[in-house]
Amino acid sequence: MALGWSTMRDDDQQDSIELQPPQDPAARLQRALDLAYRYLSRRDRTVAEVRRHLEDKRCEPDAIDQAVADLAEANYLDDARYARVFAEDRRSLDSWGPDRIARKLTQIGIAPDLIEAALSDRSADDELDAAVTLLRQKLRFAPEDDRGRERALGLLARRGYSLELAYDAVRRFEREGDAA
Repeated sequence: MALGWSTMRDDDQQDSIELQPPQDPAARLQRALDLAYRYLSRRDRTVAEVRRHLEDKRCEPDAIDQAVADLAEANYLDDARYARVFAEDRRSLDSWGPDRIARKLTQIGIAPDLIEAALSDRSADDELDAAVTLLRQKLRFAPEDDRGRERALGLLARRGYSLELAYDAVRRFEREGDAA
């Protein structure tokens, strides 16, 4: 035991604590809050993700409800903020379209009205510009035949742009290619 080494790792201690749920309601709430804070320390999460995590850790339902309410009140949990930041990040970092963003947010448990609010900050023209920019980045030249157009449409569809917007983006990209 030289140099302060212990025989039990911190993770082992935490696991043994997590396996023995406390009997006292205040202690159960504190355990749920501790688990939630640790889970939130890695990245921002949705209410559904935190609930699922606490359920997986076998927290009591009343402790989960109270912990989620306390975290929301303290602004640690905010699904509207999460949806807004997620949409901004996926648009700017991964060039995702609104359909793909909406699918992913629905999948992780965000309410439909919050998804709509997060996606409503961009106009149709902004989405069209983003789609054309993506085509410029991924394709060297404007498509000259049907195969090239299908490839461009497939790229935009996979990124989550609607087919109507994808058609418009490919047409604009072709016109810009002809003008250059």
